[in-house]
Amino acid sequence: MGQSSYYVPHDTSWWPIIGSVGLTSLVVGASILLNGSGGLGQFMMLAGFVVTIFMMFGWFGLVISESMAGKYSAQVDISFRWSMSWFIFSEVMFFAAFFGALFYARMYSLPWLGGEGSGVMTNEVLWPTFETVWPSNGPAEIGGDYKVMGAWGIPALNTAILLTSGITITWAHHALKANHRGQLIMGLFLTVLLGAVFVGFQAYEYIHAYNDLNLKMTTGIYGSTFFMLTGFHGFHVTMGAIMLAVILVRCMKGHFTPENHFAFEAVAWYWHFVDVVWLGLFIFVYWL
Repeated sequence: MGQSSYYVPHDTSWWPIIGSVGLTSLVVGASILLNGSGGLGQFMMLAGFVVTIFMMFGWFGLVISESMAGKYSAQVDISFRWSMSWFIFSEVMFFAAFFGALFYARMYSLPWLGGEGSGVMTNEVLWPTFETVWPSNGPAEIGGDYKVMGAWGIPALNTAILLTSGITITWAHHALKANHRGQLIMGLFLTVLLGAVFVGFQAYEYIHAYNDLNLKMTTGIYGSTFFMLTGFHGFHVTMGAIMLAVILVRCMKGHFTPENHFAFEAVAWYWHFVDVVWLGLFIFVYWL
């Protein structure tokens, strides 16, 4: 490491470039697909996905090997913690945008369209028969008749599942700091299992919404905000469960010690963040 206490790789790394190519291909392919060019869009999305997965295995594997070789100092550990903190903050802002869209639609747009406040002329000129009622699929009733997703079925069960998973990962964390390997592995395994069950229930909920409730992305502002918020959250749960599974394998291989286990802590932070976001979803999307 020379005169610096901060580890700098000696060899040039191609992983950032490979990751940029993969992610760019994935996003551009999705954009092309959404704009009607199915063949080219699907090919670019698939290629981007494969390249991104290849990058993740290669780059993350390199970081793990460097960590196990003892190349990271306390200063590097601090930079990792700051990086994860800023990443989670960016995720907070990501979901804040969608919660903000939901709040704006319910508290401002619908009342204006219904004639309240400064929307009197808007209501009289455009939608004189529209009444402010939430959930709404809009003045034009886009998507036709639909039923609302209730809060006290699968959503309530999924809430209990995620809250329980927060307990199990906290148990695993305390076990790791106490060097109780058996409890660590059991707590992590249960957390991964609960995450998988959550995603399975959400998939069933989506099938039920499409087939039985006629609730879709095209069901006006209610359908679009419902699927954007719950869908992105489900994606984050899926990614979190995958990361936890990787950490579980590393724990089984004995990669972490009570004094050195930031990779575990980073994923645990992420998982607790996912739990908190779901509580907001359950209250503002399903319940109220």
